[in-house]
Amino acid sequence: MTDMSSQPMEDVPIKPIEVPPIESMAVAPVQPADEAIPPTDEPIPPADEAIPPADEAPFQPVLTGDYRTAIVSSVTVDLPNQHPTLVLRETESPRRQLSFSVGFQDGIGLSHALRRVPTPRPLTHELVADILQGFDIDVVAVRLVGRHGSIYFAELDLRGRNGRSVHSCRPSDAITIALRQPVPVPILIDSRLFEAVGDVAPR
Repeated sequence: MTDMSSQPMEDVPIKPIEVPPIESMAVAPVQPADEAIPPTDEPIPPADEAIPPADEAPFQPVLTGDYRTAIVSSVTVDLPNQHPTLVLRETESPRRQLSFSVGFQDGIGLSHALRRVPTPRPLTHELVADILQGFDIDVVAVRLVGRHGSIYFAELDLRGRNGRSVHSCRPSDAITIALRQPVPVPILIDSRLFEAVGDVAPR
């Protein structure tokens, strides 16, 4: 093996390196640190908590009074009572229940909507739900707002292209239409209906 250290350095060719003049080298100006980000008092939200555009913000119904969110617990017929009983239960503690009788045909419609049972032809509430969806009308909420004797009063809160509208109706109709919607619709109950005994006037 040849020892390269014994060879004279003059025998090794040296290739000159061409260095461009400093004037020809483009250097980007450096922005001062205190001017890089404009000062602001608003916190910047994280990427996963970015504020949605105004046209995509979820619609929140305007409520006056104390309302409790509930779900349909059951629709049953307890003999010898010939009328179905609709049971609504609070979604949060203390999870109280509110039950009242509905018409026989109303109970059938509620049971079909609750269990998503198909029918040979659309029932009345299913037809109404299809019409609302066809006209791009959203069911914002169902509210139980009062009671007179054994009769309960409800409101159907709708939002369409022309704005928001509230319609008085029977609880069974409003809840059945709500159950037919493609997305869950909140069922809101005036807290006085759980606490008070007797008549409760709508606010």
